[in-house]
Amino acid sequence: MAHRILVGGRWRDPRDPVGSFTANDPDTGTPIPGEYPISSWLDLEDALAAGAEASLPLAEAGPERIAAYLEAAAAGLEQRAEELVEMARLETGLPAESRLRSSELPRTTGQLRQAAAACRERTWTRATIDTKLDIRSKLGPLGGPVAVFGPSNFPFAFNAVGGGDFAAALAAGNPVIAKTNPQSPGTTRIMAEAAFEALAGCGLPAASVQLVYHFSLEDARKLVSHPLIGATSFTGGRIAGLALKEATDRAGKPIYLEMSSANPVFVLPGALRERGREVAAELFASCTVGAGQFCTKPGLVIYQAGPWDQEFVASIEAAFEGAPADVVLGRGVIKGLEAGVERLRRLGAGLVAGRGQAEEPGFRFRPALFRVPAVQFLKDAAAFQVETFGALSLLVAAADLAEMSSIAAALEGQLTATVFSARDGSDETAYRILEPTLRRKAGRLLNDKMPTGVAVSPAMNHGGPFPATGHPGFTSVGIPAALTRFAALHCYDGVRPDRLPVELRNENPTGRMWRLIDGEWTRRP
Repeated sequence: MAHRILVGGRWRDPRDPVGSFTANDPDTGTPIPGEYPISSWLDLEDALAAGAEASLPLAEAGPERIAAYLEAAAAGLEQRAEELVEMARLETGLPAESRLRSSELPRTTGQLRQAAAACRERTWTRATIDTKLDIRSKLGPLGGPVAVFGPSNFPFAFNAVGGGDFAAALAAGNPVIAKTNPQSPGTTRIMAEAAFEALAGCGLPAASVQLVYHFSLEDARKLVSHPLIGATSFTGGRIAGLALKEATDRAGKPIYLEMSSANPVFVLPGALRERGREVAAELFASCTVGAGQFCTKPGLVIYQAGPWDQEFVASIEAAFEGAPADVVLGRGVIKGLEAGVERLRRLGAGLVAGRGQAEEPGFRFRPALFRVPAVQFLKDAAAFQVETFGALSLLVAAADLAEMSSIAAALEGQLTATVFSARDGSDETAYRILEPTLRRKAGRLLNDKMPTGVAVSPAMNHGGPFPATGHPGFTSVGIPAALTRFAALHCYDGVRPDRLPVELRNENPTGRMWRLIDGEWTRRP
């Protein structure tokens, strides 16, 4: 018997499912007990109708009740921490400590509480008041449910239920229709149980949170382009992401995508001279953390060949060569890594460290490092910078600064771009030449630190130009900015004071909320 779905305010059997699936234990490669349904369009149609019906009462519930719900959901996840950690460990192969229990779960509950605080404080709504013309506007709910497609590599923090997009969509006043990643259905089910239980004491509509495990790409396209949908968030591969984007663009529906990024790291000559071995150690750690399954993993490393590169290159090659095989999330990751190895070989890159294939049981891959001269990279830059999910990276040896600049100019849109430079200032001229190009190519520009740490900070941008994401103006990490993806601009022209939302009335509703009144950001009435 397959697990039930959460649709229309209750756990129920799917209607006319088209099949079922099981998750696999990456450590052994064997199925994990528990069957999950593959829903037909009937279930999605029901979820859309229920989500649309819940939209108005959820919006009218107000920030205080929504914030209380998000805090209750965070507490519910903490109460089931041991169960969640064990299920996530089994489904993903990620270590319980320190990754899941001490790092990712607190980050997830922290995101929920940050979203609650932003919801309660209300500055995120960007309330704007023109007293002379009596025109007032603010961001508010979309008027329809938000579909959230969760990835596999962060089973808590980016989960379709309880993760960052879930928190942002709810905080903005929208119901959520969650689709689990097939790698972690059990983890998502437990999180959905906790999230649904938290609804009961907060007075929110029962269909504010819904869960459907899996469905076809054709039905996904219908879902994200349906007249009742408010918006969609998707974290995953470029092929599926572009298919959804095509459908939403045709229907005029917003979608926020995180799809692919090579996250280039430029190591300038002075940094090689000063601390080549140190940079190599940091780079190896960043390339292989989480088995290389971070969306900000450095897939491209560009350095200037010359008198100072030997220690750097030898150190990173030795680190890759001695690395043990990593457990990866699933068979699909192995196939993608094997395809990446073949693609780099076909393009003329040479394997310089690591064997790639692993003999041990389960889903394992030995970190691999390739190298290519810049002149060869520039012959087909687009093919060389295709993201490979996992511990596979490419060294690009540039002859001089001009070649490094050409590589920077040939980059696609990226989540991150990093520059390591000399502490004594000897790389300043080179940095000033590279920086303007890299600034346009990446959402987050880093100096002298690796990109794999994505802090949950209000200033964080986890986004970037296409094809890293679908829109360069938004972030999926960082509150309150992340909330604005799931909001519409509501304008009131000459509306009577007692009919206005409280955020746009003359009195400041919280006393702490910042509003733009006649061109001045202020907390005054």
